[in-house]
Amino acid sequence: MRLAGPLRIMALVISVGLTWLVASILLGGPGGGFPRIQQLFASPENSVTAEPRARKYKCGLPQPCPEEHLAFRVVSGAANVIGPKICLEDRMLMSSVKDNVGRGLNIALVNGVSGELIEARAFDMWAGDVNDLLKFIRPLHEGTLVFVASYDDPATKMNEETRKLFSDLGSKNVKDLAFRDSWVFVGAKGVQNKSPFEQHVKNSKHTNKYEGWPEALEMEGCIPRRTTAS
Repeated sequence: MRLAGPLRIMALVISVGLTWLVASILLGGPGGGFPRIQQLFASPENSVTAEPRARKYKCGLPQPCPEEHLAFRVVSGAANVIGPKICLEDRMLMSSVKDNVGRGLNIALVNGVSGELIEARAFDMWAGDVNDLLKFIRPLHEGTLVFVASYDDPATKMNEETRKLFSDLGSKNVKDLAFRDSWVFVGAKGVQNKSPFEQHVKNSKHTNKYEGWPEALEMEGCIPRRTTAS
């Protein structure tokens, strides 16, 4: 019976020592915080080092434009639900957020030398008056950049003069543009050749992404500044 007291003390000391040892292992030692506990509960996904995000440049381009070039991104509307976007030099010229887009053709006119916005308007090509569009693009000055993004229907009201004017701005696809096609285009007044900045997808029930509409188009790039504009 006399040994009961010392044995109890010894058991208590051993118990305290084991508790301290386990705590030291889990807590990673004094001042170590909780790294060992975090390791125990960390998932394999969390333990993998995250890859750094790719840097984005003006208008979300994956790389910067050369000097004396303007960075742009043009996105057509998706069906008749999501509006188009026109971005230039990290400035949103037209978008649903700016509340300046609409069904038909969304057009931003830009000074080709300074890169400044001249005017941005939407033209209803289903129920609108095509003469409003003609009055907008007939008097363009030499060197004016023309950014175009379709939304819903870009072509029902188009006539031959409209198609010729866009063709003179550098479009090669406007002659085939039809009801509910998707179209994005960047041209300029006074160009000698066809623009490299154009995309066109036909409205076809066999290939449409949406019911009644083709996929939305997205185009980006770098446009050389014009040296002079009249």
